[in-house]
Amino acid sequence: MNDSIRFILNGEDIALADVGPTETLLDFLRLKRRLTGTKEGCAEGDCGACTVLVGRLADGKLAYESVNACIRFLGSLHATHVVTVEHLAGRDGALHPVQQALVDCHGSQCGFCTPGFVMSLYGLWLTTEKPSRQQIEKALQGNLCRCTGYEPIVKAAEQVSLTRPSALFDPLERTRSEIVARLWAMQTSSTIRIAKDEDRLIIPASPQALAEVLSQEPDATVVAGSTDVGLWVTKQMKRLSPVVFINHLSELQSVTESEDGVTIGAGVSYTGAFAAISKKIPALGRLIDRIGGEQVRNMGTIGGNIANGSPIGDSPPPLIALGATLTLRSLEGQRRMPLQDFFIAYGRQDRKPGEFIESVFVPYPKTTSRFAAYKITKRRDEDITAVLGAFLLTLDEAEMVTDIRIAFGGMAATPKHAPTVEAALIGKPWTEATIDAARPAFDADYQPLTDWRATAEYRQLTAKNLLTRFYLETVGAPAELKRFEEVA
Repeated sequence: MNDSIRFILNGEDIALADVGPTETLLDFLRLKRRLTGTKEGCAEGDCGACTVLVGRLADGKLAYESVNACIRFLGSLHATHVVTVEHLAGRDGALHPVQQALVDCHGSQCGFCTPGFVMSLYGLWLTTEKPSRQQIEKALQGNLCRCTGYEPIVKAAEQVSLTRPSALFDPLERTRSEIVARLWAMQTSSTIRIAKDEDRLIIPASPQALAEVLSQEPDATVVAGSTDVGLWVTKQMKRLSPVVFINHLSELQSVTESEDGVTIGAGVSYTGAFAAISKKIPALGRLIDRIGGEQVRNMGTIGGNIANGSPIGDSPPPLIALGATLTLRSLEGQRRMPLQDFFIAYGRQDRKPGEFIESVFVPYPKTTSRFAAYKITKRRDEDITAVLGAFLLTLDEAEMVTDIRIAFGGMAATPKHAPTVEAALIGKPWTEATIDAARPAFDADYQPLTDWRATAEYRQLTAKNLLTRFYLETVGAPAELKRFEEVA
């Protein structure tokens, strides 16, 4: 069936031939299926009240991830298993252990956000047998509650990990092999095209098919995770057509490690890239942990963050500082370029008609280099960046700066490196006097704007102070604030 989207909803096979490119999973669940346990709170992927699990086959195995249904388009669900809170209870109506733990620990008050918390904790329960406090808090980053103070919810997560009943009780463990077989049967080797009224969605069967589609539809909106595009629809009410979905393309979801660095496919999510990145570049791993909540990191992709070209995108500044390179692809073949050359102006990137990002190569810092990335926000977790600075420093044996790469987001119309500041530091001794002398060079590299996140003056001073902070940390001063788990 090449004119319909097919997926499993809880236990039922769904086939949709009459669906628009920007119809959301949340609206489908609530309005068309009357599964009202999934709530609409923010409609922008912030509050987690709409959290569901989506299972997908990867390397022949079935893996489930928590996602925000409010910004997840139906077109991205082909050959997946969507699980809502209604599916958790036992055949006799008994609550799932995760649900029962929330009852026992008084983890619900008004109850509006509770189903979303249940699904996030259920996702953790499926993958982590005895989660630490830090793992629990990480799983709940994308769920907001105004009532409980979170402590009883965390206690519920700790309690449910102590006793795990037979896997036959759990609806996903009990039916895993059956679901795998049904999802395999939904795979297709042909491109799916669906038209509804004047709008169209396309699900290409392969990267080559994607190149062919974009050669015919150069103005199409390409959607991987929809963590940003979703807001174009739910907040800006944009009408998008045609929309090309690529999150199912396994060829774009590879992570390949080598001695020199890691190549990340354009469809790899933040979650999918985390292990490889955090192992070799811990500072970048810590930054990824602060990008949105768990649901956003499960959906959002590094390739999509780059392609979107937002001046406050979190991944471009550190990747520019690290010297990352892009591989773009079209019917004409591949083209490679330094990432810093990809961004031309606000809303403009060096991408020819019909081209798409295929992968990004991230070099590992040398063992003699020092790297740091700093994300400045109004709250620590799940917040949009006001300023993001990244630094890669190389010194010689005499503590002279042989090379330094500096890049910032939130300081210009695009993610941008700082050539004037870099020139003011290279060849100089790595001292506080050198840092103080280089600070005025920021005024030549950046002329930030004032918006509701920060004033221009705040951004400029913060950028200068981050250089000072980086210096202090490299010479051993305890400048970086640590969470209590990291200090203990």
